[in-house]
Amino acid sequence: MSGISKSQVSKLCQEIDERVASFLKRPLEGDWPYLWLDATYLKVRREGRVVSVAVVLAIGVNADGRREVLGMDIGLSEAETFWVEFLRKLRRRGLQGVKLVVSDAHEGLKAAVTKVLGATWQRCRVHFVRNLMAHAGKQGRRLIAALAPLAPTACPSTPRSPSRTSPRRRLSGARSPIRCARSCPSSRRSWTRPRTISWPT
Repeated sequence: MSGISKSQVSKLCQEIDERVASFLKRPLEGDWPYLWLDATYLKVRREGRVVSVAVVLAIGVNADGRREVLGMDIGLSEAETFWVEFLRKLRRRGLQGVKLVVSDAHEGLKAAVTKVLGATWQRCRVHFVRNLMAHAGKQGRRLIAALAPLAPTACPSTPRSPSRTSPRRRLSGARSPIRCARSCPSSRRSWTRPRTISWPT
């Protein structure tokens, strides 16, 4: 992109930061029975060097079936203390009525859910299948890949590959729980049908 000065880019970034900050600090109203939590690691530049940070995201579904991004935060790791503080921030903003939390099996996250929300926890089925594939031998991966489309631990919206494709590659494109929460039709039917997902506008 040409014709844009550094000052214009800085101004645009500042406006975006303000809008995102306002979105992430907004009050949360009503009950949110279903909550998805996940994290990804990104490389960022801090104090002149590149470091890896954890970006955590919370997506909820309210009693009316509306799906919404509830919160996002950045930390150095997924330590229990970080998850506890993240969930407490959501509670302070009004998060309530959580009955089921879906995430991977990170021990710090599970402990934080119990400590802050006291809700039922369920392991993300996509993460579960990936974990099985990582620990299974060659024959075991073939069996898991064959059973995955039928098992409740497999995401029905995971793209199907030709049978000659290796089992590991067949699941390499599996959706993350956050993507499933946003777009998986069968997951939506398993609780209630969300109508929209809200992002900063």
